[in-house]
Amino acid sequence: MEDDPSRIWRVATRYKITWEAAELLYGVSRPLGARPEGKATVVEVWTEHAFQLWLEDTVLEDRANPYGFIPFIIFPNLREPKRFWGTSDVPPLMEPSREMNRALSRMSSILELSGNPIAVLEGVEQAQDIAVQPGAVWEVPERARAYLLDLLQGDGGRLHIDYVDLLYRALHDLAETPGTTFGDNPRSLSAVALDMEIHPLLQKVRRKRPVRTAAYRRRIDMVLRLLEQHTGERYLPLRTNILWGPVLPQDRGRLVQEERTLVEARLHSRRRAMALLGVDDPEAEAEVIRGEGTKTEAEG
Repeated sequence: MEDDPSRIWRVATRYKITWEAAELLYGVSRPLGARPEGKATVVEVWTEHAFQLWLEDTVLEDRANPYGFIPFIIFPNLREPKRFWGTSDVPPLMEPSREMNRALSRMSSILELSGNPIAVLEGVEQAQDIAVQPGAVWEVPERARAYLLDLLQGDGGRLHIDYVDLLYRALHDLAETPGTTFGDNPRSLSAVALDMEIHPLLQKVRRKRPVRTAAYRRRIDMVLRLLEQHTGERYLPLRTNILWGPVLPQDRGRLVQEERTLVEARLHSRRRAMALLGVDDPEAEAEVIRGEGTKTEAEG
């Protein structure tokens, strides 16, 4: 919508199925010459009030929307000013990845040629049966020179390896995922130093979480609206609270002490503390704790 880019008025989704599946699902006959395993294009068009189903160029269904809303949530990967779809993580990585492929191909060719060296003859006008193999004897004219071409001499191979390492580092920098995120810790960094090393990735996660939090809330709303339609029970309006788990491994002992201090200071609730500590259902856990407390008082 013009005044709210997060609202959509129509969604068309396209996918392919085999003609055999189309016959089973929609009772249509496949065209002459089409194989059962051949692909047919299906398009679903959704608006808030209508639904259309297309198979190739034929409308199979045209009826009211059975849900009363568009059952899709479209959200950007990362928001960018004045752009609806946001920005992707992939385009900045494409060119370094292509250059990495080219650099590795060059290294592969050099190593292959080094394993099968080229014979170089200087001062020779004609040559026959020059083979590079163990025990081979070459006959060359006087003052001529013969040697094997060494493509790795002068530490030339190191230059290619350094270039590959440079591309590898550029990929990590552009992706904001340092090598330590893959378990590479040659310097044996401490926990605090590791946090600083992985800080770019943590910042990227923080930037993405608000976008996904809004999308997950809308998804919950859709699920509950469908549940209301099928059960007749009323669940909305509902306030949802989405808690994100830690990105990095946590010191649970330290986290317990911190949450205990925050709960005692009434800055965190007990349910929030349990959620941060990884309890799947804080409400049920709190009920069990209350029941155990009541049972203990009764026994006392």
